[in-house]
Amino acid sequence: LSKQKAQRYEAVKWVMVFAIGVCTGLVGLFVDFFVRLFTQLKFRVVQSSVEECTEKGCLALSLLELLGFNLTFVFLASLLVLIQPVAAGSGIPEIKCYLNGVKVPGVVRLQTVVCKAMGVLFSVAGGLFVGKEGPMIHSGAVVGAGLPQFQSISLRKIQFNFPYFRSDRDKRDFVSAGAAAGVAAAFGAPIGGTLFSLEEGSSFWNQGLTWKVLFCSMAATFTLNFFRSGIQFGSWGSFQLPGLLNFGEFKCSESDKKCHLWTAVDLGFFILMGIVGGLLGATFNCLNKRLAKYRMRNVHPKPKLVRVLESLLVSLTTTVVVFVASMVLGECRQMSSTSHSGNDTLSLQGMSEDVNSSIKTFFCPNETYNDMATLFFNPQESAILQLFHQDGTFSPVTLSLFFLLYFLLSCWTYGISVPSGLFVPSLLCGAAFGRLVANLLKSYIGLDHIYSGTFALIGAAAFLGGVVRMTISLTVILIESTNEITYGLPIMITLMVAKWTGDFFNKGIYDIHVNLRGVPLLEWETEVEMDKLRASDIMEPNLTYVYPHTRIQSLVSILRTTVHHAFPVVTENRGNEREFMKGNQLISNNIKFKKSSILTRAGEQRKRSQSMKSYPSSELRNMCDEHIATEEPPEKEDLLQQMLERRYTPYPNLYPDQSPSEEWTMEERFRPLTFHGLILRSQLVTLLVRGVCYSESQSSASQPRLSHAEMSEDYPRYPDIHDLDLTLLNPRMIVDVTPYMNPSPFAVSPNTHVSQVFNLFRTMGLRHLPVVNAVGEIVGIITRHNLTHEFLQARLRQHYQTI
Repeated sequence: LSKQKAQRYEAVKWVMVFAIGVCTGLVGLFVDFFVRLFTQLKFRVVQSSVEECTEKGCLALSLLELLGFNLTFVFLASLLVLIQPVAAGSGIPEIKCYLNGVKVPGVVRLQTVVCKAMGVLFSVAGGLFVGKEGPMIHSGAVVGAGLPQFQSISLRKIQFNFPYFRSDRDKRDFVSAGAAAGVAAAFGAPIGGTLFSLEEGSSFWNQGLTWKVLFCSMAATFTLNFFRSGIQFGSWGSFQLPGLLNFGEFKCSESDKKCHLWTAVDLGFFILMGIVGGLLGATFNCLNKRLAKYRMRNVHPKPKLVRVLESLLVSLTTTVVVFVASMVLGECRQMSSTSHSGNDTLSLQGMSEDVNSSIKTFFCPNETYNDMATLFFNPQESAILQLFHQDGTFSPVTLSLFFLLYFLLSCWTYGISVPSGLFVPSLLCGAAFGRLVANLLKSYIGLDHIYSGTFALIGAAAFLGGVVRMTISLTVILIESTNEITYGLPIMITLMVAKWTGDFFNKGIYDIHVNLRGVPLLEWETEVEMDKLRASDIMEPNLTYVYPHTRIQSLVSILRTTVHHAFPVVTENRGNEREFMKGNQLISNNIKFKKSSILTRAGEQRKRSQSMKSYPSSELRNMCDEHIATEEPPEKEDLLQQMLERRYTPYPNLYPDQSPSEEWTMEERFRPLTFHGLILRSQLVTLLVRGVCYSESQSSASQPRLSHAEMSEDYPRYPDIHDLDLTLLNPRMIVDVTPYMNPSPFAVSPNTHVSQVFNLFRTMGLRHLPVVNAVGEIVGIITRHNLTHEFLQARLRQHYQTI
C-alpha cells in the first residue's frame, strides 16, 4: 500500500508541475495580450495626432493626449499596489527570500498575483521604463504555491478535499518550479528558467526537482508559444513566438562578404565592455539604493496617497522627457537600403518588416527617419529589436543622450509602488551602450568588419549583468533568446567580467533590496574568519520550553507571551525524583517519560538478550544468562545522575506548571534540562483547538489521538492562539505532547564550528537547531537570526574583545 501511495504521490506531483507551467504560460499570455492592445491603441492615437499637429503647430495637444493615457494607466497600477503592497517591484527579492526559508507576509497569495499581473500590464502600457518579465517570475511562483493547495484565502468558498502537499517543503518545491516557468515564459528559455531557479532562487535543491522544474518550464514556454502564434499569425500549432521577449535572428546580409557576427579581435572589446557594464551597473545600484533609503525615510511613513502621487510624478516626468526628446533631440537618418532586399526565410522577412514598421519618421523628409523617436515612441521590445537589427545608423549623439536619459529614469522608476521589472529596461539601456561602442569603432577607428547587432547584444548583457550579477542563468537565457550558440563564449566572458567588476563595489540590485528590508537571508556560506566562533558563542541560552506533560494554562500562557515558532520539550534533572513520583500525577508522568526515553547500554543489551533467548542455540542462552548474572545491581545504575547532582547547586522543588518568576536566582532559572524533542507552535495550537488532553485522575493513555492528516488539515494557515476561546478549555487539564513532537531533530554540540552549523542549517532548510551538550542536556537554541551576517560580525567583535 505504501509503495502505491508513493507512486500516486509522485504522479500527482508531475501533473501539478505541468498544470503550474500551463497556468504560468496563460498568465504571460494575458499580460502580453493586453499590454500589446493598450500600447498599440495609445501609440496609434498619439502618432496620428503628432502627424496632424506637425502641420498645424498644436504639438502641446499631442503631449496632453499622451499624458492622459500614461497617467491613467500608472494611476490604475498604483491603486492595485495599494490593495496588495507586496505586488510592488519585480517580486524577485521576495521570492528569493521565500525560497531561502523566510516567510514574507502575503507574497504567494492569489490577491497578489491578480494585482501583480493587472498592475504590470498598466505600468508597462503607461510608458514607465519597466519590464513585464520580472513580475512574470513572481506570478509563476504564486501559481506554483497556490495551485497544488486547491484552496485560497481570497476565495474561501472554493475548497477541495486534496490531501497532498500539506507541508512547507512541497510548497517550496512548487514555488521553485513556478519561478522557473515565469522566466521560461518571459524569455522563451526553459533551460535558462531552470538555471535561474537554481542559481538565484532556491536555497534547497534535490536532483528529483531538476527534472520537474525543467518540465514545468517547457510546459510554460510551449503554452505561451502555442497561443501567441495562433493569436498573432493565425497559424495554430506552428510555434513561431517562443517568449514574451524575442531578440530575433542575428544574421549577416548575404551581400556583405566582410561581415562576421564576431571575431577573436572583438573579444578584447567585449572584455572592456564587460568592465564598463560592471561599473555602470554598480553606479545604477548605488543610486537606486540611495533612492530606496530616501523613500523609506520620507515616502513610506506618510499616507499611502503619497506613494500614488510619487508614481504619477515619475510618469509625468518620463512622458514629458520622452515627448520632448523625440521632437527636439532626434536626428533624421537615412533608411538603410539592405533591409529592402529580398530575404529568403519567412521569419527573417517578418523580422525585418517588424523592424522597419516600427521606424518613426516624425519631422523627417521622405526616405529618412527620426532616430530618437524610433527608440522612444515604441514599446521597449521593438526598441531593443531596432538596436539589434536595424541596419540604418543611429547617431552617436542620439545614442548617448538616449542612454543617459534611460539610465536615470529607469533608476528612479525601480522602487516606486507599481509592479515593475528590471530586465527589459536594463537590456535596452545596455543595447544602446553597445550600439554606441560599435558606432565609435566603425566611424572613428575604422574597423569595418564589426557587426553592430553583436555589440548591441553584448552591451545589453554587460549592463544587465552589472545590475543583477547573475552568471550561468543569464548566459543561457540570452543564448536561448538569440538562438545563436556561437554567442555563448562572448556572452559568458562579458557577464563574468561585469559581475567581478560590479562585485568590487557593491552587491546585485536584488540583494541590495533584500538587505534594505532587513530580511535574515542566509548566504551560500560564511566567511572564513567566522570559524573562530563556536555554536555556544552564537546560541540563545534563554529558552522557552514545554514539558512532555504540561497543563493547558501553562501552554496558553507560553503561546500568548512568546512569538517563537517551536519549543524544546524537556524534563528537569532532580535529586529526589522518587519522592516527587508519589506526590503529583503531572510530575510523576514527566519523570516516567524521562526514565523510559533514556537509552542506556545495559538496558539495550538486556533487551537484546531477551530476544536472543528465543533462539534454540544453548550456547547463546548460556552467554545471555552469564551476561545477566554479571550485570551490576540497579542501585548503582544512576551514577551519572549522582554526578550531575553534585555538579549543580540544589534548587527549589518547582512544579512544571509554574512559569519562571523574577525572584529566581541564575541557578534556578538556568537549571539543567534533559532534551527530548521539538514541538511546533502550530502543533500546540492545533492540540488546544481540538481539545486533546486528559485529566489528572486519568492516565495519559486516555488522551485522544490525532492522525497526521488531522494535524495538517489547517495548513498553511493554522489558527492563532489569540483567537482561541478559553472558556471551552479547563486550565487544569494536562496535554501529553510526546506523540506529536519531533523526537529526533537535528542538533549540534556546543563546540561545533559556526561554518558547520551554517551548512547544516542552510542545506537542511532548518528553522531551529538545538545545542545539546555531552550529557544530553539542552543548553541553547540557534535560529536563522543567529546566523545572519550582521549578528555573526557582532559576535566576532565580542569574541576579539574577550580575548
